[in-house]
Parts: sequence; C-alpha cells; structure tokens
Amino acid sequence: MSDVTQLLSALEAGDPKAADQLLPLVYDELRRLAAHKLAQEVPGQTLQPTALVHEAWLRLADHEDNNNNWSCRAHFFAAAAEAMRRILIDNARRRNAEKRGAGSAHVDLDAVDLAATVDDTQLLRINEALELLGRDYPPCAELVKLRFFVGLTNEQAAQAMGVSERTAKRYWTFARAWLYDQLRSEPGR
Repeated sequence: MSDVTQLLSALEAGDPKAADQLLPLVYDELRRLAAHKLAQEVPGQTLQPTALVHEAWLRLADHEDNNNNWSCRAHFFAAAAEAMRRILIDNARRRNAEKRGAGSAHVDLDAVDLAATVDDTQLLRINEALELLGRDYPPCAELVKLRFFVGLTNEQAAQAMGVSERTAKRYWTFARAWLYDQLRSEPGR
C-alpha cells in the first residue's frame, strides 16, 4: 500500500495529522493538474495554479462538506478534479454574473478539445450541459469532468472511475455526442 493510500485511509478514519502529511505527497501532482487546466483557459485568467490547488485542498479537507471516503489515490484525484472543476465554474460565474445568458455563443463540441481555449461563456454552457448529462448518465458526466476539466487521459480517467478503458471509451463517445447535441441547440431551449 502506498504512502498516499495509507494516509487517505488514516484521514478517512479521522486522523487529524493525516491531512498535514498527505498534502506534501500529492501537492506536485495537484499543481500539475491545475496548471494543465488553467493553460486551457482564456488569457487574462486571474486564478493561478497554486491558488487553484490551495482552494481545492481547502474544499477537500472540509470534513463537513465531504465524506472523504477516498479508498485509493485514484479516488482522491477524482475528488480533487471535481473540486477544481467547481472552483473554475464558480469563478466563471462570478466573472459573467452581469451578462449571464445575454449573447451566449454556440459551442461546437468538435471545436472543444482538451487542448482548446474555452472562454467563460463556453465554459458555463458546457457546465450546464454537463449537469444535465449527469442527471441521466452520471458515469458519462464523471468521465467528461475527468477528461475535459482535469485533462486526464482516457486510461487515467478509467482508472480513477474504476472501469475498463473500453467502457471509458464508450462513455466518452456517448457523452461527446450527447453534449454536442445539447451545445449546438439554442441556449435556454
């Protein structure tokens, strides 16, 4: 059992010292994930990778809001990915609060890939569509979050979800088609 897995087990058991020992072991990987995601944001992003990691860590460590039942490293990083996604969405919502809904641009999912730059309006539309997808097809939505918002490969996302790569590929194919259909329609329809 790795040090990270042991510390996650200790954290789940309520050991208050485990969090202090865990952060140094996972910090570099969390910062790499944050930097990867922020590199895809439009220029002028005020959030820095270090700040994103720290905010995500605060959300993860908040025992009142989380179950903290991370059975392994993959579950922990999936939870970190979700925390980072929520932070970026909240940040985009704050920046676009005054113009929400006005002049929303259509988003072509074929043009949105892991290396593409996505502006705040597109990010909000993708998130809204992703929330709808998550209501009916939670595993597909989870895979999109891991691949799009964190930049994990199909193999890494499959491992984090505990599914085969083939299943993850099916989820990805379905989710892309479903999201494409949602994003090409008129906003609010």
